[in-house]
Amino acid sequence: MFQLMYDKRFSWKWFRNYSMLFLGSIIMACGYVFFLVPHKIVPGGVFGLSIVLHYVLGLPTGATALVLNVPLVLWGIKELGPRFGAKTVIGMVTTSAMIDLITYLASLKGIEALSQDLLLSSVFGGVCVGGGLALVFRAKATTGGSDIIASILYKRTRAPMGRSMIALDFLVVVIGAIAFQNPAVVLYAIVTIFVTGRVLDAVLDGSNYQKAAIIVSKEYEQIRGAILEDLGRGGTLLAAKGLFRGDDRPVILTAISRRELAILEEHIKQIDPKAFVIVFDSREVLGEGFLPLAGES
Repeated sequence: MFQLMYDKRFSWKWFRNYSMLFLGSIIMACGYVFFLVPHKIVPGGVFGLSIVLHYVLGLPTGATALVLNVPLVLWGIKELGPRFGAKTVIGMVTTSAMIDLITYLASLKGIEALSQDLLLSSVFGGVCVGGGLALVFRAKATTGGSDIIASILYKRTRAPMGRSMIALDFLVVVIGAIAFQNPAVVLYAIVTIFVTGRVLDAVLDGSNYQKAAIIVSKEYEQIRGAILEDLGRGGTLLAAKGLFRGDDRPVILTAISRRELAILEEHIKQIDPKAFVIVFDSREVLGEGFLPLAGES
């Protein structure tokens, strides 16, 4: 009976996660097809670059994004280890396929864009991409892209991941402005990126807070390695004693982004399913990888 109950919980969790993943991919695809691609709005990342290549070379947006993502994932596996699970691969493939499928279906109906207003399109494009991406994150997956490159750069150069991702996305936006010879593209892309981030925050946890985690586990050395090597984050190892038995229990305190939280939880689950973890919002995190300290350049 207990095995049956476990199987039911597992089946429901599997169904829920993959449902969110597919729904999130569809919502993201709608944002690109109906709002961003028709107006050449390039919101950074691999999908933004695929929009540029779509107009410059006539390539399908979704398939181009998938082709660009495949070597990034393979490079990520080589540099960082098998961090990218099946759900991430499915998220990449599904989002790319949905973009091209919806584009094709929209062309049959003669639909190019749901709005001719560029500002409105940039806002609603950001709403769709942010909402869809939040569902993908909730399914503990990603759609690949600039976070892979940022992780590799951190491993090799210790460049803060947040700044690296912003720089990479901004580079793609600038490429779009040059390719389309329209500086206004940058302004609309910034609007889309801002709206995407705000909607992502609202759907995930209703705030813009970073996350902090306190982890108690006998396998703290393995968890420490995962935080340092895979997430590229730091932390503090605190000396503590168990309240009940009085035994020594090293405690890990670390600050992470909302995107990294799901990855950290998955690592802890694999390393020590019995670990005790407290996750809470941090109103402000200052220092390497987050906001600079006052006076820091």
